[in-house]
Amino acid sequence: MSMVKATKRLRLVLVALICAFALVLAGCAAKEEQSQPAQDSPQATEDATGVVAPSTTGKLQVIGAQLSSQAGDPVQLRGVSTHGLSWFPQYVNQEFFTELREDWGVNVVRLAMYTAEYGGYCTGGDKAALEQLVIDGVNYAQNADLYAVVDWHILSDADPNIHITEAKQFFEKISAEFADKDNVIYEICNEPNGATTWGQITAYAETIIPIIRANDPDAVIIVGTPTWSQRIDEAALDPLPFENIMYTLHFYAAEHKQDLRERLEATVKAGVPVFVTEFGITEASGDGKIDYDSAAAWIKLMDELDVSYICWNLSNKDEASAMFLDTCDKTSGFTSDDLSDEGKWLVDTLDSPGI
Repeated sequence: MSMVKATKRLRLVLVALICAFALVLAGCAAKEEQSQPAQDSPQATEDATGVVAPSTTGKLQVIGAQLSSQAGDPVQLRGVSTHGLSWFPQYVNQEFFTELREDWGVNVVRLAMYTAEYGGYCTGGDKAALEQLVIDGVNYAQNADLYAVVDWHILSDADPNIHITEAKQFFEKISAEFADKDNVIYEICNEPNGATTWGQITAYAETIIPIIRANDPDAVIIVGTPTWSQRIDEAALDPLPFENIMYTLHFYAAEHKQDLRERLEATVKAGVPVFVTEFGITEASGDGKIDYDSAAAWIKLMDELDVSYICWNLSNKDEASAMFLDTCDKTSGFTSDDLSDEGKWLVDTLDSPGI
């Protein structure tokens, strides 16, 4: 063998030894990294897509002011609400809910069932059909790995006690239906308003909550607050005597600004659990101008406080808060060209992976 060939062979052997040694070191490092315990943070409960999901976080609970996973880790839900189910039922379908999860990056959907208004559950609407939409919506959400908020959407009825008989019947039936599901959250009165006091809401809640608890002892239940769910401070002064309770704050960024943001911050820092189950970046009517600066300030604060939030609304209604253009008649398979300005804003805010 020539000296040149021997030298080349020696070099090849040395290179092979170095590569093998590097692979051994890499394998040891990977094994050591895998053996490290998960960090005590929200990311520890996220799935491979980076989105909190029932399959990874399990049944939710409230610890102090924080919505938390079954294991006790902090959880922030970020999602979107339907409009009235009796008016826009077409968006409650499996394809779209899966799309919300996989393409929008949503981890919760809110099923808004109006109690009054035209076609409301308590004002001549088809109760059986509305109940079935709620049941289907929760099942579609579960299949898509989403949490679902069942929303008893009072509005023009102002005081939840007006239809308390129907509320008792509805929540007894629905909580029995969903007793074994881990992805269900109950919102028992959307926006008490007008002259309705926290005392009246408390009386209603102390009737409805035990009905839900009889079927689902550990469910997270969200309770609306006076003045269209803005007076969380009143609830903080006289909280309900139940576990796993949160209180509702709603805002529309073009009208509700720094004073309401300060109320949210003070309430959460006082240890009171708040869930923003409805917000928009428009005026309070759900229409009118969009205020992007105020919306950014709200998102920044809610993210800092780990407060969960749900944006209004999934519809093609001719109003600024609708996610879809009024010319769009799709019920799934949406692209950015189908979205309104608020829809595009929400997709950007959620840093959506696929739309």
